[in-house]
Amino acid sequence: MTTQMSAAKRGEITQEMQRVAAKENLTPEEIRSGVAAGQIVIPANHKHQSLNPEGIGLGLRTKINVNLGISRDCINIETELDKVRKALEMKAEAIMDLSNYGKTAEFRRKLVEMSPAMIGTVPMYDAIGYLDKKLEAITPQEFLAVVEKHAQDGVDFVTIHAGLNRQTIEHYKRTSRVTKIVSRGGSLLFAWMELNKAENPFYEYFDQVLDICAEYDVTLSLGDACRPGSLADATDASQLEELIVLGELTQRAWERNVQVMIEGPGHVPLHEIQANVLLEKKLCHGAPFYVLGPLVTDIAPGYDHITSAIGGAIAGAAGADFLCYVTPAEHLRLPTLDDMREGIIASKIAAHAADISKGIKGAAEWDQAMSTARQALDWDKMFDLALDREKAERYRRESTPTHADSCTMCGEMCSMRLMNKIDNL
Repeated sequence: MTTQMSAAKRGEITQEMQRVAAKENLTPEEIRSGVAAGQIVIPANHKHQSLNPEGIGLGLRTKINVNLGISRDCINIETELDKVRKALEMKAEAIMDLSNYGKTAEFRRKLVEMSPAMIGTVPMYDAIGYLDKKLEAITPQEFLAVVEKHAQDGVDFVTIHAGLNRQTIEHYKRTSRVTKIVSRGGSLLFAWMELNKAENPFYEYFDQVLDICAEYDVTLSLGDACRPGSLADATDASQLEELIVLGELTQRAWERNVQVMIEGPGHVPLHEIQANVLLEKKLCHGAPFYVLGPLVTDIAPGYDHITSAIGGAIAGAAGADFLCYVTPAEHLRLPTLDDMREGIIASKIAAHAADISKGIKGAAEWDQAMSTARQALDWDKMFDLALDREKAERYRRESTPTHADSCTMCGEMCSMRLMNKIDNL
């Protein structure tokens, strides 16, 4: 079966490459060459018929992902579908279904059917419920069967924690981590490996994972099981040992024409973010970098959409390609619809700030247009250009100024109003 990468290597430009090129104001050939080199991915499962494809990688707009899904404590599928509809309305480029309880397959199929955004999953989350077995009793082939089921259902990318092999675990055991292994998928695999005294099945049978991805053209998102869950654990030996393994697996995937992106930290202090991006790009051969945050401080539960937006903007400016949103509910609860909305806006701000820094075509022009509208006191135009039109209009509506061409902060003393009047004398 043809994949985006196999077509690109043959010099072919697919429909998906053409659509991505039009969105990015680039030529189809620029997209094709990036896909062939592994520096751009276009997650596009052959079975995802409703997909409006996006590119992730070098020279492209920084994309964002929204996490949602059902859990044991929150199993209302309709509530999660409301979140899906809102995320799509807010133009999130990707949605990850992290469901881990109940009717996961039903929710996943509905999600793929309705979503023009690319869909990602973590099959490991689904394995225990889907197979209805205790963790230690699951066989390697059963883990792979869950991956194949997700691919058959049409998901565009899967997170596979294949870099957590026995050698990585030995490094982990020799370190003293404050927050140990915070990746849910990584901790489950670690427990399985320890209980069974066995190698990570996704590492041991990586070629079979590649067979599945190649058949459906599922992009492999190589997960960071050892990502830091606290500033104290950032950029330590466990994280870097896993990253080296991920670089080796990336090359193996490319040999099979499977697209790859690398997942990254986590909690990282400001001054280490640029180094983390550089390390990923070097060790993983320029593969697109997908970061969770990173969160730049550990002390702000309830505000982690802000701590992650700060880190995301810095990571994006340094070369990260894909930001996983973080909501105010991070570390506290399953996000509500309002939490999700706040997380999306914060992540979009970070992504756009990064795009300006990276010189992405059209990014700075958006800001220029907003500044021109502000100087002209053209409120309708400002609302049209606003990242969050709804909130901007509500603020304006809730505080009506005496002078329609000003706001209630400055009133007659509005500098733009004054300068416009002086210029017209």
